[in-house]
Amino acid sequence: MSYTSTAQNTTVTQCRTPFINSSKKSNTPTPMKHIITILFLALTLFSGTAQNKGKALLTEVSQKVKSYTNIAIDFKYVLENVAENIKQETRGDVILEGEKYKLNILGLTRLYDGKTLYTISPEDEEVTVSSQTEAEANAITPSKMLSFYEDGYLYALDIVQNIKGRKIQYVKLTPIDSNSEIGTVLLGIDASTKHIYNLIQMGKNGTKTTLTVNSFKTNAPLSKTLFTFDANKYKDYYINKLD
Repeated sequence: MSYTSTAQNTTVTQCRTPFINSSKKSNTPTPMKHIITILFLALTLFSGTAQNKGKALLTEVSQKVKSYTNIAIDFKYVLENVAENIKQETRGDVILEGEKYKLNILGLTRLYDGKTLYTISPEDEEVTVSSQTEAEANAITPSKMLSFYEDGYLYALDIVQNIKGRKIQYVKLTPIDSNSEIGTVLLGIDASTKHIYNLIQMGKNGTKTTLTVNSFKTNAPLSKTLFTFDANKYKDYYINKLD
């Protein structure tokens, strides 16, 4: 579904780093980092300097999200770039509890126990083990979705759409930094539940990325070992320790 902003009367999209597996040279970043950035940008853009109803709504959403013990999300991710003739989509899921998370996307599992990140690739029979780097500490990651504050945006209420019987209120976010790779971000909020419905980002390179939340579940009973890496399950895998 296309989305037309009332502010600029243009189809708004989401970008920054494309989800690309192509032989054509591209200026877009790696797929995994892009998907993670987009996914959790949707749940971290709750703090800013704009003094308007858009910020008030996001503050309300943020407070509700932070009240949950854990969150489980199934999502669809679509990336489009007309100039590069690219349209790709994938699905994924993530479970978060505090700093810990388990993310399944692109055939990989990323498991973070609060100290160490394990990236498990069944196709390559490889497990990459790393600790959080300084760069990752400043990035938007799954474990920061409940506490990360991004204050470089102007906020404004945008249009309301009825999507499958749900009233979705869009908030338009515009980067204050004119050098940002992001043009605009549209965050769709379910007016009834105050949960994120989708995030549409338009990059200055023409890439449109849309992330849609298919299911949003909270406070489910979780196994105590859900975020624990069990080496016995991967005895035949190559263990690649980066640190």
